[in-house]
Amino acid sequence: MSYETIRVEREGPLVTITLNRPERLNAMPPQMADELGQAFYDLGDARAVLITGEGKGFCSGADLAARGGGSALGGKGGSHEALINHYNPAISQLIRASVPVICAVNGPAAGVGCSLALAADFTIAARSAYFLQAFVNIGLVPDGGSTWLLTRAIGRARATRMMMLGERISAQQAEEWGLIYKCVEDADLMAEARALAEKLANGPTIAYAQMKRNIAIALDQNLQMVLLAEAEGQRVCGASADAREGGMAFLEKRKPVFKGA
Repeated sequence: MSYETIRVEREGPLVTITLNRPERLNAMPPQMADELGQAFYDLGDARAVLITGEGKGFCSGADLAARGGGSALGGKGGSHEALINHYNPAISQLIRASVPVICAVNGPAAGVGCSLALAADFTIAARSAYFLQAFVNIGLVPDGGSTWLLTRAIGRARATRMMMLGERISAQQAEEWGLIYKCVEDADLMAEARALAEKLANGPTIAYAQMKRNIAIALDQNLQMVLLAEAEGQRVCGASADAREGGMAFLEKRKPVFKGA
């Protein structure tokens, strides 16, 4: 499929998605949200996804200019319709992906761009990047799952600070808070992100999928539900070729070669 607002490249088991509206710091119109969702739907046999932004920004938020400005978020129904029909499905597709997702944040990650970055399994940010919940400055509330993502990642107090004060959080501070995986020097961002993505793309894909499922359950369910989910995950993984390969590699004292099956 051809895309107008993103670029999708496949190299072996790794798919790289680049937000491609650099003239707008990759501000996200509904079309980009739709194309992101479609790209995840079309992953096929990919085993990891790396997301980044073209140019100087990761994603500066939802594109108000593309939607006619004001508080409307596009379409006749305004913000509600745009979120329900475009932005929320895209974020949900990313979170539900059965393969590891890595975001390389190369610049501002604001509004829904912040949500997109934090929805990944691993978020690596350049030192010059920052995270911003700017909704309060225009009289709106955080969306794209930010309320859920922030509160669980950094706790109520810090999430409230970001949302109600609208402060920029530097990449370094985000790492110190545990909001992201790692802050790196700007020049090292893509090399580090790609190395991690390639490592994950060549790992035990079925086990990763079960881990993601269990983490999601752990965030919302009690211990007994998690114990059951773990047992089910072990059943699924135990029947995989990768688990057999891992066991043999351990016995033979060599590095396992996982095939994602």
